[in-house]
Amino acid sequence: MNLTTLGVTAKRSTITRTPHRGSAIPLACALAALLAAMSGCGSQEKEKEPVVSVQTTPAQRGPISRIISAEAVVYPLQQAVITTKITSTVSKFLVQRGSAVRQGQLLAVLENADLAAAAEQGKGEFQQAEASYATTTGASLPQDLQKAELDAAAAKAGFDAQQKVYDSRKELFQQGAIPRRDLDSADVALAQARSQHRVAERQLDDLKRLVQQQALKSASGQLSAAKGKYLGAKAQLTYSEIRSPINGVVTDRPVYPGELATASQPLLTVMDTSRLIAKAHIAQSEAALLKAGNPAELKIPGLDATLKGRVTLVSPALDPGSTTIEVWVEALKADPALKPGMTVELSMTAKTVKDAIAVPAAGVFKTPEGADYVLVAGSDGRAHTKLVQVGIRNAEFAQLLSGISAGEPVITSGGYALPENTRIKIEAPAAPEKAAGEKDDKAGEAAAPAKSSGKAKE
Repeated sequence: MNLTTLGVTAKRSTITRTPHRGSAIPLACALAALLAAMSGCGSQEKEKEPVVSVQTTPAQRGPISRIISAEAVVYPLQQAVITTKITSTVSKFLVQRGSAVRQGQLLAVLENADLAAAAEQGKGEFQQAEASYATTTGASLPQDLQKAELDAAAAKAGFDAQQKVYDSRKELFQQGAIPRRDLDSADVALAQARSQHRVAERQLDDLKRLVQQQALKSASGQLSAAKGKYLGAKAQLTYSEIRSPINGVVTDRPVYPGELATASQPLLTVMDTSRLIAKAHIAQSEAALLKAGNPAELKIPGLDATLKGRVTLVSPALDPGSTTIEVWVEALKADPALKPGMTVELSMTAKTVKDAIAVPAAGVFKTPEGADYVLVAGSDGRAHTKLVQVGIRNAEFAQLLSGISAGEPVITSGGYALPENTRIKIEAPAAPEKAAGEKDDKAGEAAAPAKSSGKAKE
């Protein structure tokens, strides 16, 4: 019984081993087949080369301009903030805010009764001084001068007569015809006549030199003082009348009738809106390219249309606070939409090349070393890198001075970080009905060069 049991057991164990040995062969074959299949798939993936979809634009020959853009604030070319020179109550305003005025027009009147009275008094005193001056120069001085001349002439005549008497008596005395005392009396009379003659001449000279001059100075001084006082009072009266110094429009009137207008405080503001300028502060490197007369455009936010303008001033001095240079752009024509105080965007044309090879700025990239390059779609269906030299660059296009010929297809979309010799597939531009979407795509692509440039530098 034990033997039978052992025999059966041995037989079962033999039967069990036989199927186990036989099943190892198909398992190994299956594993080998799986590995072979995996190896075949990997080799197929390695052999498959990727294709990148791109868009191209041929390099074109034509004009290109260097555009300098900046934000600016609009100001009137002429503006007058009118202040008063005296402190007085506002009697009345003759204009309102928004009123068009002309140069010299009366805008407001201040209380001026006391000033009018002072001016009238000064006028009277001035007229009185004029009359006194006329009397002094036309009547008093000529009479005094005439009397002095007559006295001098009479003294000279008396002196000449006494001289003749003395000479005659002297001759007679020498002949012994008259006594000595007659000659002595004639000598004394001659000496007196000589003295009177000298005194009269001296008085005449003094009158001419001193009296006449001082009298004229006194009369002239009184006249000038009276005139000055009158003109001062008259000027004070005119200060109470506020007039416009320029042609323009009243843009501000902070004081109301009946209020006190304080000296040196703004009373009215007049702007000449017929000529407006936009003031911008730009970097030194960009300002060096601009000069007066360069064409420009003014873009008003919210409006599609642009206004033509020109550069009228490039400041010769640097702003020490911001280290920028102030530039003025004047609008060529007045536009109701353009108002003082607005913020506008300026596009100033600094330089123009008429015959240039240009490509879209989005197709120009930089190498890690900082060199400029473009990707060209070759005839072999692959992208090829070409180093270029960039000249004028603006927001849309870049001038290529070397490296590219006119007509070569430059990759402008999908070329960012594209390796050399990559297989490409050229796609057509978006359909016209997707213009809005296309604009957004181009805006994103236009930002790509700046982004790629930054990464390249890093």
